[in-house]
Amino acid sequence: MESETNLTEDESRIENRKAESGTSRSTEFLDDTIWIPKRYCIAILGFLGFANIYALRVNMSVAIVSMTSNRTLLTNGSKIIIDAEFPWDRSVQGIILGSFFYGYILTQVLGGWLAIRYGGKQLFFCGVFVTAIITLLTPLLAKMHLYLLIIGRVLEGVFEGVTYPAMHGVWSHWAPPTERSRLVTITLSGSYFGTVIALPLSGILTDTLGWSSIFYVFGTVALIWCGIWFYIVAETPSSDKSISVAEKEYIEDTIGPTIISSKVNVPWKSIMTSLPVWAIVAAHFSENWGFYTLLTELPTFMSDVFAYSMYDAGLISALPYLVMGLVVQFSGFLADWFRTSGHLSTMQVRKLFTCTAFICQTIFLLAAANATKPISVIATLTVAVGFGGLAWSGFSVNSLDIAPQYASILMGISNTVATIPGIISPSLTSYVIQDKTSEEWHIVFHISAAIYIIGTIIYAFLASGKVQNWAIIGQEQCLLSTDDMSQTSTEDLLPIGTRYQATQK
Repeated sequence: MESETNLTEDESRIENRKAESGTSRSTEFLDDTIWIPKRYCIAILGFLGFANIYALRVNMSVAIVSMTSNRTLLTNGSKIIIDAEFPWDRSVQGIILGSFFYGYILTQVLGGWLAIRYGGKQLFFCGVFVTAIITLLTPLLAKMHLYLLIIGRVLEGVFEGVTYPAMHGVWSHWAPPTERSRLVTITLSGSYFGTVIALPLSGILTDTLGWSSIFYVFGTVALIWCGIWFYIVAETPSSDKSISVAEKEYIEDTIGPTIISSKVNVPWKSIMTSLPVWAIVAAHFSENWGFYTLLTELPTFMSDVFAYSMYDAGLISALPYLVMGLVVQFSGFLADWFRTSGHLSTMQVRKLFTCTAFICQTIFLLAAANATKPISVIATLTVAVGFGGLAWSGFSVNSLDIAPQYASILMGISNTVATIPGIISPSLTSYVIQDKTSEEWHIVFHISAAIYIIGTIIYAFLASGKVQNWAIIGQEQCLLSTDDMSQTSTEDLLPIGTRYQATQK
């Protein structure tokens, strides 16, 4: 209903302007034929982009099991055991899986800064494109030398590291405040659907065509996506040649002026000393600890504890992320509804969604640790991961609430700290899991549960929903709400047309 209202307002505005300026019927027809808003085209392409990114990221967690496992062949009724192609022990496997994050952590803040100076569209394209090329080279690197494989994974992390800040840079120009939660979560949910597709498909490709095929297939698909993204997406509504006049004016009226400039001064000190920023950082770290632990280790867990085959392990491991992807999208629409209907303030929505997610994840992770049947473990882990989807309508959108112009940098900072679990978790898990017993895996789950509780407490006390004073640029200060409990924070901006009329009186 809200989108319909927005579109109705858009149509009324453009009709009035056409009547005043004598716009031709051909232009009117062109506007009427646009059946999906351009900002939602960007959301869909962003969704597919993150699906590709996570397919490129998680394929190694499945491939490495096949690369390091013995194979059994039946020949003339007799079994022949073929040694593993790569004799890597668990510690080496942990280094390979974790090496991606050594590169990933380096470019988060840089990516946010580049998005402000040069725009998020091209930066997002560059991150996916280079990662796809390295993915295509991964089988060759692995066969040449272990160190080359590790370097390749580090470089993948370097270029994927700019993607999250880059997308926040895109949305700082394209997302109207009343649609912010849904647009961001539609985009980010692609990561979970990418995981859902990549895990079982990787298992199928491994069993049928060999582990190398995983990298060739996913790398090729990502390159195709890059071409589509580069052709369709523009940096800002004003530079988009295919956007309708009504949508362009609606976005610019609700967001206000935005800047892509090499001369933007970033208030680094204010950002680094802001408690609401550190609330986002703490929540992001907590969510990623549990997410990365299960993302990289779930196939191994299913194989160790339940002796599942590669195909079954990949299929079961994908289930929690399917649930999470659905929850992420639903929560985005629900969060926007709470805010625009006046039931809850921006601050209350962000805290409610984030803290509820963390508490539920804690409960179900502890339940999984104490479950004794495979079906119970799978069910509780699925629910635990699924509830994480609520959090992404909380802390992940919060940077656009408190600092719209610097949202890409805030995402870079929080994702830098939130990448630490990706580095520590695989190595810590490898250290804890020595005998591959369920008791050892219970310890891993308890650690994640404790971190969720800490994140809940910090975010509940420090998070904010208002634009921070240091984030207000120039004359916008007098136009922004400073009420921490306001429903819309940046939505309190007067439309540009209204501001212009006010200055003429």
